[in-house]
Amino acid sequence: MPHLTVDDTTLYYEDAGTGAPILFLHGWGTSGRVWGAQVPEFAADHRVVVPDWRGCGRSGRPATGNDIAGVVRDLIGLIGALGLTRPVVVGSSMGGAFATELALRRPDLVGGVVSVDSPGYWPAQGMDLPAIMSAIRGDRAGFIASWVPHWYAPGTSPALIDWTVRQILDSGTFADGQFAQFSTYDPRPVLPDLQVRIHYLHGELDAETPVAVARECAACTPGATVTVIPGAGHLPHQERPAEFNAALRVVLDRMLATV
Repeated sequence: MPHLTVDDTTLYYEDAGTGAPILFLHGWGTSGRVWGAQVPEFAADHRVVVPDWRGCGRSGRPATGNDIAGVVRDLIGLIGALGLTRPVVVGSSMGGAFATELALRRPDLVGGVVSVDSPGYWPAQGMDLPAIMSAIRGDRAGFIASWVPHWYAPGTSPALIDWTVRQILDSGTFADGQFAQFSTYDPRPVLPDLQVRIHYLHGELDAETPVAVARECAACTPGATVTVIPGAGHLPHQERPAEFNAALRVVLDRMLATV
């Protein structure tokens, strides 16, 4: 089980395949396991690196650094230690915000960004993150069990929903600190400054971060485009993996042709 010491913690990661690199970032509270339908598909002709970010999955659970700057530092350290040459960074939900922020802060390290149902400007779109934080602290298991089903489109397998709940409950509680910073987060003012190509892949039925959010972010970002995955909710890579993989491959081929 490969681990890398970065800053004040250890990161678990998986590294498979050879070729142009792709770095997959999961969303809040889950782990790199959410990319299980993507790793074998893309490791056939790419180098695929999938970390668990700090506080989540099999990585360390430090009490500090659970903010954008901390996770971006981790990603910079990971890219350097593994010798990744300008990977395309594919990030889901909060992971998409981290991918975008990495590209804004260190465009020299990133070959492209694929933002999956992200980056949300959650408070401005009506999500009450302070209330969510309070609910998690008051009844972590009960609230997570009631909230996660809304991440998925109607008809999603209950087993997938339950597995997502278990991952979140197994993560470290310090990762909850992400919500404090994201309660004021809005990338739109800085997206015009993005020097890295970005594409927005989005589930059609996402109720957490509606498609309109991706379209507005794309409108703010030079050269950005949007692909909508029909019938999917907030996590299209898990809900509609075949359709997601086909769309991602098209995007990657375009991005990697220009890296």
